[in-house]
Amino acid sequence: MHTRRDFLQYALNAGFVLGAAGLGANPTRALAQQKLTQDDLLKFDSKGQVTLLHFTDCHAQLKPVYFRPPDTNIGVGAYAGVPPHLVAQEFLDYFNIERGSPYAYAHTMVDYVDLARTYGKLGGLDRTATLVKAIRADRGDDKVLFLDGGDTWQGSYTSLKTNGMDMVECMKLLKPDAMTGHWEFTFGEDRFLELIEAMGYPFLASNIFDAEWDEPAFEPTAYFERGGVKVAVIGQAMPYTPIANPSWMFPKWSFGIRPEVLQENVDAARAEGAEVVVMLSHNGFDVDRKIASTVSGLDVIVTGHTHDATPFALEVDGTLLMSSGSHGKYLGRIDLEVKDGKVAGYSSNLIPVFSDVITPDPEMAAKIDEVRAPYEAETQRVIGRTDSLLYRRGNFNGTWDDLICQGIMEERDTQIALSPGFRWGTTLLPGSDITIDDLYSETSMNYPSVYRLEFTGAQIKDIMEDVCDNLFNKDPFLQQGGDMVRVGGFSYACAPEAEMGDRISEMRLTGSGEPIEADKTYVVGGWASVNEGVEGPAIYDLMEDYITKKSVVSLDPEAAAVRVIR
Repeated sequence: MHTRRDFLQYALNAGFVLGAAGLGANPTRALAQQKLTQDDLLKFDSKGQVTLLHFTDCHAQLKPVYFRPPDTNIGVGAYAGVPPHLVAQEFLDYFNIERGSPYAYAHTMVDYVDLARTYGKLGGLDRTATLVKAIRADRGDDKVLFLDGGDTWQGSYTSLKTNGMDMVECMKLLKPDAMTGHWEFTFGEDRFLELIEAMGYPFLASNIFDAEWDEPAFEPTAYFERGGVKVAVIGQAMPYTPIANPSWMFPKWSFGIRPEVLQENVDAARAEGAEVVVMLSHNGFDVDRKIASTVSGLDVIVTGHTHDATPFALEVDGTLLMSSGSHGKYLGRIDLEVKDGKVAGYSSNLIPVFSDVITPDPEMAAKIDEVRAPYEAETQRVIGRTDSLLYRRGNFNGTWDDLICQGIMEERDTQIALSPGFRWGTTLLPGSDITIDDLYSETSMNYPSVYRLEFTGAQIKDIMEDVCDNLFNKDPFLQQGGDMVRVGGFSYACAPEAEMGDRISEMRLTGSGEPIEADKTYVVGGWASVNEGVEGPAIYDLMEDYITKKSVVSLDPEAAAVRVIR
């Protein structure tokens, strides 16, 4: 079992820890002293017969990116104050990571802009390919299982224009052994089936059933032999896809957590002789923490959806739980030692994919250039510049969504704007140009219409309470959404630990300070409605017009519209 002290020792051995004093006023000098190398990133306490590699939630990002970790990640009930619900200095303290180090940059928003300029971007599928090939070469193909946790096809200009085929073609070069998913379904049922046929490896989802016949719609389990060990991989797609996304896009399928079905599949895998049972999940971290405590027989859960990243796998009631971040920033690795048909030992690590350090894989780099070539000129077209850090991630707000709310209010002439609490979307540093690529990394989707409707204050309150319960329900099995809906034109207070109906208060229009009244009507704009037939301009077209008119955007990240009551 890894402890925080073990991780610190590993970091020291790998040359990752940089004294806070060394950062000083000259981060470039600190980087020169750091001498981080590709070999450092690949250092690992290899163990046993089986190596699991996990990649999830890249959201169609083929190139290296900046992605600022959240400033707020609140856990409630039994999940308060434990990983992954730690941010900033609390995260650094818990995992004994030095402020100013590469790992501090990869995992937290502390000193983010300075460290981003020092250590550069992370990710890039060609860099991930280099790591995967190196690990396979070191361990042997017969010992390695590579698993894709989903949210792979959606989230970029090129994925939108190719209907996901750019990602399928590139991912095939990584040779995953299995995949599950979530946003993949928003390409619609017909296209989804076309793409999984084109993949050439199994899509697993034990929790999706045919809505008419109530029988499994996809294969639940795939079996592999690695290192002489029989391994079962059970897929678990995002259980609330028809709630978080438009169900009319895939009406024939029924979703859910279905823990009883999962238990049946685990038992069936054991009966088939599986010595190791892995769940490839898109449930989210807290849901899978509960799964680990309630479903018996799971050795490993590799989880996605919530974009959480912990430096190594955590043990929960005898099950290893690893979450491998998002946007291609990390590659998760777990080595398993199996004796007498049981896991007897393990090593784990979450590898940050520092793009300036890792040599791009030539085969993958060429394929990325190929799939992007028809769109490259348009993706690099500059539409404006930002004087502010533009980021999305955090429970309550992000400056990208502040900008989107401003654009909706001005372009659609509304009093209030709502922007969904999506966790996907990359970061732009202050002083950066804003390109079409950047804009679509925040807005690329297949139901992009920006609506303009009238809501009463009571309806707005109900919307806020409903989304808040999706995020902060004390039972993880009832957490159905992303982060909190972002708002423009009004402010509010939120009490995450309160009960449904009592979390949202102090709703006021920001312009006048007037309370939002239950029986009064307000003009509201928003986007990504799950309803069919929504009318309005596409969010990416609206925001291109808005940013072009503004030319230079500037936002105050401290001007938060939310007061959190703890």
